[in-house]
Amino acid sequence: MRHKGRARAVAAAMTAVVVVGPTSGCSSHDTAQDDETREHYCSALGTWQRTKARSENADVAGYAALAAARRLDREGLDRSGSHVLQDTALAVDTADTAAEGRVASYCTDAGFETYVR
Repeated sequence: MRHKGRARAVAAAMTAVVVVGPTSGCSSHDTAQDDETREHYCSALGTWQRTKARSENADVAGYAALAAARRLDREGLDRSGSHVLQDTALAVDTADTAAEGRVASYCTDAGFETYVR
């Protein structure tokens, strides 16, 4: 009889570990990985800005910035309701300076102000 009570207690404890274990301490993103993704985006954006400023063919750099913006969007790393993907597309595709300013501000707020203009 003792074994049945003890077995139930162990089973209940194991169930709690299985249920609580994966949810406690599990976040949707690793902070270091988030920072790396933001840094990559800001680096790509800054490369596009520098290429554009030198009047070089900025298409490849623009595509790289858009790809990095898509990754930010897919991973939900826009901060405070920013629209990084939309603003990056507007900046790269239509030379929208206001949109470029907003994405540069995103990088500044993320701590990567030295990457962008």
